[in-house]
Amino acid sequence: MRALARKGKSAMVRLYKGYNRRKVRKAPPPSIHQVRILLLHAYGMGGTIRTVFNLASYLAREHDVEIVSILKEAEEPFFPIDPRVKFRFLDDRLDPSPDPMRTMLSKMPSRLIPKEETAYHRFNLWTDLKLARYIRSLDTGVLMATRPGLNLAMAQLALPSVITVGQEHVALRTQVEPMQELIKWRYRRFDALTTLTKADLRDYRNTLPKKPKRLVRIPNAVPPMGGGTADLNSKVVVAVGRMTRLKGFHRLITAWETVAQAHPDWQLRIYGAGPQEDNLRAQITEAGLEGKIVLPGPTTDVGADLEKASIFVLSSRHEGFPMTILEAMAKGLAIVSFNSPHGPKEMITDEVDGLLVKPRTNANLATAIMRVIEDEDLRRRLAAGALETARTYDVDAVGAQWDALLEELLARRNGTYVKPEPPAPAPGEPRESSGLQDASRDDAGDAQGDNDEHEARDADDIPDSEDARDSEHESGDEERESGDDERGQAADPAEHTRGLDRPGDVPGRGAFELRRQTVNGATAPPA
Repeated sequence: MRALARKGKSAMVRLYKGYNRRKVRKAPPPSIHQVRILLLHAYGMGGTIRTVFNLASYLAREHDVEIVSILKEAEEPFFPIDPRVKFRFLDDRLDPSPDPMRTMLSKMPSRLIPKEETAYHRFNLWTDLKLARYIRSLDTGVLMATRPGLNLAMAQLALPSVITVGQEHVALRTQVEPMQELIKWRYRRFDALTTLTKADLRDYRNTLPKKPKRLVRIPNAVPPMGGGTADLNSKVVVAVGRMTRLKGFHRLITAWETVAQAHPDWQLRIYGAGPQEDNLRAQITEAGLEGKIVLPGPTTDVGADLEKASIFVLSSRHEGFPMTILEAMAKGLAIVSFNSPHGPKEMITDEVDGLLVKPRTNANLATAIMRVIEDEDLRRRLAAGALETARTYDVDAVGAQWDALLEELLARRNGTYVKPEPPAPAPGEPRESSGLQDASRDDAGDAQGDNDEHEARDADDIPDSEDARDSEHESGDEERESGDDERGQAADPAEHTRGLDRPGDVPGRGAFELRRQTVNGATAPPA
């Protein structure tokens, strides 16, 4: 029976690969004019959503851009949108379709999205069907995905004629082991994979046994904000973020007990909402800090609220590439942050444009805040440095990196790409080492920061159920580097068949689950 089952699965694999080849032969030429971006919930609030909106707005200058949201759970977007960017919703949960198929499938768990995906509970069998149909309907253009579950689905289902770009807004190290195994074998199929930080780029270089054609770091850009810069005279400290344990606001409140005793005329404002809000309010009450700490709720104009403060504090347990730091820098605030290695450590130069504090140490955080409060010259010097740093993340500067990446991917598809020659060393200078060696040196330089983080770990490091459900909102509140694998496009793009990982897997449990794949005739070992 097992032999018969294997033969049946092999037949399914051959049928699927043949179907892909026929679709590719009829596909239009490769193009980057159309750009489609997969997003979980476009009308929600979170750093990833805002950064995707910024990128879409920039690309809409020269491209036909559409944001494809899996869910619609709000009537209006939380963030302003560019009228040039189109929106599509696959599952409208405000006005659900009367289709009896939807009623039945929406009660069944997802089979396309891995259970280890932090937003797994938001998907179901109906969203699987809608997502699979949409991805398979594309035969040209660029398709981007913005979270691990959507990246993995794109790797399985996208036709070889579509240029695929995976975006990672969460550090690889924070993914559980089963998810990392899937990432190892599926992310190789992308035309490009982008990370937000150099540390995450190194992790992917060292983890992926076979890399995408381009593995590159492109940071987030400073979003457009109105108004001016902070005058630094206000006795206000501000923090912004979704209220989950990962954001560490409970630590910030504890630290503020010390600050409030020394500086009772200063106020802490924490903007945001989330499952920990009631707990934080209770903590404030128990500490007798009413009026000294206020929770105004979410803000639709973060720039205006930052402008009213003098100091910005980031107390997160870990971060990818926090947009709130960029926004605070652009408003000219003095920054105090825990020294998280996958974001703040790369964005902030200690004592230049902010202060970095040993992670998860409340007393050190309070000391750093009081130092900035008491030393006005330091506060103004850090704020000036923050403004200079923010200029390096200008929308046009970061957008130019995306333009160059898309042009390169198109050239690879068209067979016109020419790998640039590395610059020749000057006479008497040693030849530059490889990117991996450079990354190793960077890792050595990061060792102390990583050790500080590990030393300070405590019971908060055990993620609770709210962390698992809500970490999707943490991701974006997260120089271009070349990947090690610079191979060109296969002569026959149909030979690169997405959708099946192992020879034992078939394209579907039911009508639409598509599991592992055979790549270029070689089978990937079991995960």
